Formats: sequence, structure tokens, C-alpha cells
Amino acid sequence: MTAPHDRPSAVELLEAVREWMEKDLMGGIEPRLQFHTRVAMNVLDIVSREIAMGADQLESHTALLASLGVDSDAELSQQIRNGEYDTRLLEVLERLRPVIEDKVRVANPKYLR
Repeated sequence: MTAPHDRPSAVELLEAVREWMEKDLMGGIEPRLQFHTRVAMNVLDIVSREIAMGADQLESHTALLASLGVDSDAELSQQIRNGEYDTRLLEVLERLRPVIEDKVRVANPKYLR
């Protein structure tokens, strides 16, 4: 997404910082800071994926919540705790699977393999 902004996009900027950290910074710092740098690089990757996929995931998640008759995750959680889905729990769990996969796709897509 660049409009109304020009290039580089937010994702391109995140990728540039990550690349600098990986190629230029990592080799010249002590192991403890290398670990922290890897953590920071993972954060940049997560933010980049969230920017890239977030709008589509929000749209599908909102549609799923509406199909279950709720407006929010909190409301869905409360209804589950109240036992309102006990008679069709497996169906609800299967419908929630894509939500969990979307979260993993952003957090660390390697876990889906």
C-alpha cells in the first residue's frame, strides 16, 4: 500500500531495515546483541506480514464473526464460555481454524508447514 504515500512503502522500509540488520549489523556485534537483533528482525517480519495480509484477514474474520452472530472476539469467547455453542462445538472449531491459521501465517508461517 503506497497511496497516498510514495515509494518506498511501509513494507519496503521494513524490508530495508531488516536487510541492513541481517547483512551489515549481525556480523559486527557480540552474540548477546546478535540474539536481540534476530528478535528485532522477527518483529519486522511480523509487522510486514501483518501490513500485507491484515486487511484481507480482518475482512474474513469480521465475516466469520457475523456468521456466528457476534460482533467481536470477546463476545464470541463469552458465548463459548456460556456454553452457547456446546451442541455444535466441532463445527465452530472448524470454522475458527482459518482464523488460527491466519494468526500463525502472520506470526510465523513456517509453523504451518
